[in-house]
Amino acid sequence: MHLYRTTAGILVGQNGRWHRVPGNDWDALINHADLSAFLASCMADASTQTGAPADNAILAPLQSQEVWAAGVTYFRSRTARMEESKDAGGGSFYDRVYAADRPEIFFKATPQRVANPGAAMHLRSDSKWMVPEPELTLVINARAAIVGYTVGNDLSCRDIEGENPLYLPQAKCFERCASVGPCILVQNEAPSPSTRIMLEIARNGAAVFTGDTTLAQLKRTPEELVGFLYRDNTFPAGALLMTGTGIVPADDFTLRHGDEVSITIEGIGTLKNKMD
Repeated sequence: MHLYRTTAGILVGQNGRWHRVPGNDWDALINHADLSAFLASCMADASTQTGAPADNAILAPLQSQEVWAAGVTYFRSRTARMEESKDAGGGSFYDRVYAADRPEIFFKATPQRVANPGAAMHLRSDSKWMVPEPELTLVINARAAIVGYTVGNDLSCRDIEGENPLYLPQAKCFERCASVGPCILVQNEAPSPSTRIMLEIARNGAAVFTGDTTLAQLKRTPEELVGFLYRDNTFPAGALLMTGTGIVPADDFTLRHGDEVSITIEGIGTLKNKMD
C-alpha cells in the first residue's frame, strides 16, 4: 500500500484503487497500533473510494516527526567522505566508522526544514560544492517499529563537511535541506536487497548526472540503524531515518540553481525537487 499526505487529506492506494483515510492527524496515524491492518480496512470500505492524488497536492509524509540520517553506510559514501576530508586530517574517521559496531547517526532536519515533493530545496550560500544524496528513508513510530519506507534527499555540502568533520551539522542542516516523499510504502517486510535506487540530475532540460545502486550495497540493516537511533532516546511522534547514500557524483560536480533532482526507488516512487 502507498500512503500519501496531501492538501486534500490522507489517501491510501493499491493496485490502482484509491481511498480516503479518516481524519487528518498524521502523527496519530503513523503511531496506529496496527497501521497496515487499519489501512487495509480503509481500502475495504467502498464509501472511502476517491481518485489518485494530484502531483501538486502531495505533501511530505511527516507532521511532527524529526528527520535523522545515517552516514557512511555504503562503500561509495565511505570513499567519497575520505577523499573530501583528507586535507583536514579526517579521512581515516570515515574508514573507521564504516567498519565500526556503532554507525554514524546525525540529526538532519526539523519538519519546517523539509521541502515537499515538487518544491524547491535550498543551495546553501556559503557552500561551493553541494550534491544530493538519494536515500531509502525509514518511517518509524514512537515504539521504534518501522511502519513504512519512503524516498529521501539528504542535500549536503561536501566542502563544508570536508573542511572539518566537526562542521557536519552546518553541512547537513539548513533551510530546506531535506526532502522526503512522495509517499510511504506501508508493508511489514523491508524492500528486497535487489531494489534499485536511481538518481538523475537535469540541467536546462538535459541530464548532467545519472547513477544507480541497490539496497544490497547497504552495509547495515534498517533494524540495526533504528536500534541505535532509539537507544536512550525517545520520539513521541515517531521519526524518519535516512539510511545513507550509495550514489555520489564525481568530485568535480556541484549542483547549480535551477537543477532538477529526481530520485527513484523501485516500489516506492520518484521524488523530484528543483534547487534554488
